[in-house]
Amino acid sequence: MNSIERTLLTLEHRQPDRVPVDLHNFLVTARMMGANSYADFFRDGAAMAEGQIKAWQRFGHDVLLVENGTAALAEACGVQVEYLSDSAPVAKVPAIESLDEVDQLKIPDPYMDPRLSELLKATRIVVEEIGDKAFIIGRADQGPFSLASEIRGLSNFLMDLAMGKQLEQIHKLLDYCRQAVYRYAMAQIEQGAHCTSIGDSPSGPDLISPKYYRKFAYPYVKQLVADLKASNVMLSYHICGNATPIIEDMISTKATIIEIDQKADMQICKEAARGKTTLLGPIDPSEIMAKGTPEMVTEKCREALEILAPGGGFILGPGCALPATTPDENIDAMIETAKKYGRYH
Repeated sequence: MNSIERTLLTLEHRQPDRVPVDLHNFLVTARMMGANSYADFFRDGAAMAEGQIKAWQRFGHDVLLVENGTAALAEACGVQVEYLSDSAPVAKVPAIESLDEVDQLKIPDPYMDPRLSELLKATRIVVEEIGDKAFIIGRADQGPFSLASEIRGLSNFLMDLAMGKQLEQIHKLLDYCRQAVYRYAMAQIEQGAHCTSIGDSPSGPDLISPKYYRKFAYPYVKQLVADLKASNVMLSYHICGNATPIIEDMISTKATIIEIDQKADMQICKEAARGKTTLLGPIDPSEIMAKGTPEMVTEKCREALEILAPGGGFILGPGCALPATTPDENIDAMIETAKKYGRYH
């Protein structure tokens, strides 16, 4: 059974030979490529593809997540982004100073944008080279709420929500972001990716209340999922932090995969997700994967497998992006633990 068959069976809530493994390792690929400057690396589609393929050849993981961080789509929408020499790009200057400017925003064409087109190139090359052997997720960057937070500026946007004086413009911005994410997600699928994904972490309980999540984030993700499903496109949906208070809402969006991190209650998430969605995660990328020992990685992965694997619907992986400093032996430990203790037969 190859990685694609293994992963698809998992997404169908069936039990393959073992639990698949995802690495969420775009920063690790930059390190493995010996990139002198991550700023250049994350602008170069061919280099990003080579890094992903090199990592897959080294580790043999089942699921590849092709991305360059959390700012690419925001940059295409007009946000000023800083490309760092030793980490992922970050949004710096919002695209709009006022909600009154929302009507001026244009949906970017991913094929014409200089950054998004390079990311599409990366996905396309990875698919051409190993798309018949590994399950490829072409990341659509940010979810609608997160993208809105970058376009408006996070503190400004949260203040807009708190004041509640321009609700029509807030919802216009969120709907614009939904459309932009959909356009880019479809472009990723057009490169041959098996699935697409979004991160919408600013909408999580670590930052806003579940009440605000349900009013300002949930409806747009649910519509995005529905629009993608209409074209038979699968979506993976990630929120950092303790998503336990909204896990049932996240699942009810009908996203194919829900990514959880180490703060989430695994037992509650498993019971909520059983037969409805596939969970991905939740190993701590920093304290365990990057700073821990292989023995610590094995212990945490075994614990996750014991709780989340029974009945299927689970992909083992880090709860968020692996730091570039993650030791190879810790990644090996995660994959070997899945092979040894994640078997269904």
